[in-house]
Amino acid sequence: MSTLTLELRDARGAEQFQGVTAFVGADASGSFGLRPGHARFITTLAFGLARFRVEEGAWQYLALPGAVLHLQGERLRVTTRRYLRDTDYGRISEALGAQLRAEERDLQATRESLRRMEEELLRRLWRLGQEAR
Repeated sequence: MSTLTLELRDARGAEQFQGVTAFVGADASGSFGLRPGHARFITTLAFGLARFRVEEGAWQYLALPGAVLHLQGERLRVTTRRYLRDTDYGRISEALGAQLRAEERDLQATRESLRRMEEELLRRLWRLGQEAR
């Protein structure tokens, strides 16, 4: 039976899995599955969970903040800035939820900082206009 070699890459390094028989992920068009023998394929994975199976083992879940997936021949590469991997769906779902909440907090803090900078810029422009009169 033909299998894939999955290579997971992020900022911390890389992991490689031999004997992958299935990969399930989602991109902007929806959910999809890949098996050995699939035609060359490249896409960007959406924020969320993907999963893969090595031989007849348990599914392994990946929590991803988005990634680039590239399948060529029997080599499947997933490149992302960070991923979490676990065989327990409940644990990985919780980790993904925590990651999403943290990113939302960071985004809110960035928005607040931009709002304050914009207010300060408008104050300075107003003062310059007053001084020019």
